[in-house]
Amino acid sequence: MAVETSDKPNVPRDFDDDEDGIIFKRYTSKKNQLHSEARSNKQDKPSSLPAKRPLDNSNSLHPSVKKPKVSDPAASIKKKPIPVKHELKAEEDDDDDIPISQRLKKSSMSGDKSSSTKKVLSKVNKVNKSGSKPFKKQAKKTFKKAGKDSEYSKSTKLLPSSGDGQKKWTTLVHNGVIFPPPYQPHGVKMLFKGRPVDLTPEQEEVATMYAVMRDTEYMQKDRFKENFWNDWRKLLGRNHIIQNLKDCDFTPIYDWYQSEKEKKKQMTTEEKKTLKEEKMKQEEKYMWAIVDGVKEKVGNFRVEPPGLFRGRGEHPKMGKLKKRIHPSDITINIGKDAPIPECPIPGERWKEIRHDNTVTWLAFWNDPINPKLFKYVFLAASSSLKGQSDKEKYEKARMLKDYIANIRSAYTKNFTSKDITKQQIAVATYLIDKLALRAGNEKDDDEADTVGCCTLKVENVTREPPNKLKFNFLGKDSIRYENTVEVELPVYNAIFKFQKDKGPGDDLFDMLDTSKLNAHLKELMPGLTAKVFRTFNASITLDDMLNKETKDGDVGEKIVVYQHANKQVAIICNHQRSVSKSHGAQMSKLNEKIDELQAVLKELKTDLDRARKGKPPSKSSDGKRKKSLTPEALEKKISQTNAKIEKMQRDMKTKEDLKTVALGTSKINYLDPRITVAWCKRHEVPIEKIFNKSLLAKFCWAMDVDPDFRF
Repeated sequence: MAVETSDKPNVPRDFDDDEDGIIFKRYTSKKNQLHSEARSNKQDKPSSLPAKRPLDNSNSLHPSVKKPKVSDPAASIKKKPIPVKHELKAEEDDDDDIPISQRLKKSSMSGDKSSSTKKVLSKVNKVNKSGSKPFKKQAKKTFKKAGKDSEYSKSTKLLPSSGDGQKKWTTLVHNGVIFPPPYQPHGVKMLFKGRPVDLTPEQEEVATMYAVMRDTEYMQKDRFKENFWNDWRKLLGRNHIIQNLKDCDFTPIYDWYQSEKEKKKQMTTEEKKTLKEEKMKQEEKYMWAIVDGVKEKVGNFRVEPPGLFRGRGEHPKMGKLKKRIHPSDITINIGKDAPIPECPIPGERWKEIRHDNTVTWLAFWNDPINPKLFKYVFLAASSSLKGQSDKEKYEKARMLKDYIANIRSAYTKNFTSKDITKQQIAVATYLIDKLALRAGNEKDDDEADTVGCCTLKVENVTREPPNKLKFNFLGKDSIRYENTVEVELPVYNAIFKFQKDKGPGDDLFDMLDTSKLNAHLKELMPGLTAKVFRTFNASITLDDMLNKETKDGDVGEKIVVYQHANKQVAIICNHQRSVSKSHGAQMSKLNEKIDELQAVLKELKTDLDRARKGKPPSKSSDGKRKKSLTPEALEKKISQTNAKIEKMQRDMKTKEDLKTVALGTSKINYLDPRITVAWCKRHEVPIEKIFNKSLLAKFCWAMDVDPDFRF
């Protein structure tokens, strides 16, 4: 899923995870309570069907009382023609360069033995049979930190009707989306000029969103506070007693929040378990869709609660209110003969019902911060449709191998073209190929001012004689790209020409835009885009490095080789992360453990020397006599201790080496998983050492690859 305008709900994570969390508790009027009670008596039980079975009629949801508009794709076409594009998938686009802590989260459904998980395990078992000894029984072991799909939909510019025209499914049944519960007021009064103020529930809800962010960096940002005030004052009204933000004191609400947070921490394990089971029970029916009779997991079926927008970097809209999404904002896509999902909020109805089998989204709505963007509900990464899409993406990147020599020859020839447009296209293509730059799009005033290849300004590129270029700009997600590279002399001279007689803020490629570049790339190879270049260069780099650098050794040493190759790919793609707050403490702890082992090693060597002379071992540090061991046993202990020290030293070096590099993004989006699976088979590395549970599910289609596979 392109430009990120939505962020985590602005409530701390422990409340966000719980549907009955403090800030978003249910606030139900008597009228709504009556509706809910009436509905609960008729509520259908969640689906308990096994995989590969169509949804049972008894489990289908009843249509809403009020019928929404229903339209076929043909009937829903607007007056303006919509260009046909290949449909993008959410996790392929939006996850790119997102900080790793947000990209990979522990699966909320870790206890669920879904069909998709079973498929993965069966695939892994097939991998085991290929002859790789360490693969045996590994699939049954507990996986390390497991990731999951994003809990909420992310924003993209992808148009709802922008499928590729190919039929994706014949039948599609699902239960729609789940909404956050209504707000329940806490009644704690904030202060204005030292005096308590009465607020309506709607006003209090937004005030609470702001109050709980007191300890965040956003409270130091004037733009955040200004945008919040501009939106909040609209809810307050012109004649409200609160007339400015500087005289507001949100401390009472903040203190209440901290108190409730502490109460939640004090909950017993049993209470937490009960809450989790309640949540699972409510969400069960939304977690699955039936596609052509096969039960598939839905990736992000939750509608995000209202909150304050954060954005990344210095986003111009940070602090603005993300309004509550209602059923009337949401378009549902479902099979023609499938029951329309019941609208879960009494008295409301869906915006529209579509039956478009050329797209794979199940629902969409406009982004509450930027209405030009859309939020989609897709099937999970482990679904068969997503797996097919991933495979096609990597096959397209592999296809570039057959074209790349001619493409490079053509753009090299045009470095000195007299046609300025051709020359700019050639240099831009070179930069996209060699530096893995994104194409870049023009930005509106209300979007973050990020830069790609086509939108580079003169000030973003500095020439360093004789042939070096220094790049410095904010890339996607406001991640800074800083790189000094040696380029071919004709490219260096062309950049000098493009910068001549221009100001710092002028376009470097003034004769070029993304549409012209994309049109040119598609002439070179069907379906070629800047992202295909990135995928090709990332995958080919991993494949080459693994095959050149992997040597005989233990599994730990081979994993270091993989991580080093993965790091080089991350550097090429500019996948960065900030150093974690716990990094220093982790390194200190490893140092302490190494020191302890060094002391143990010293004692063992002393005891070995005494044993060889027939003397008893020296006393331990606490004065107790140690057990006598043979020289052979002591030599074995020394060897084991040395191995532990070497492993810890290797771990320390790896941690330090990777502290500012995000390895996960390239693994998820740019590296053909077949390269990794084949390498694991060839070198007897357990696949779980490289892919976590989430990636094993996402890439189950790659598990049968031949060990000799090369990208």
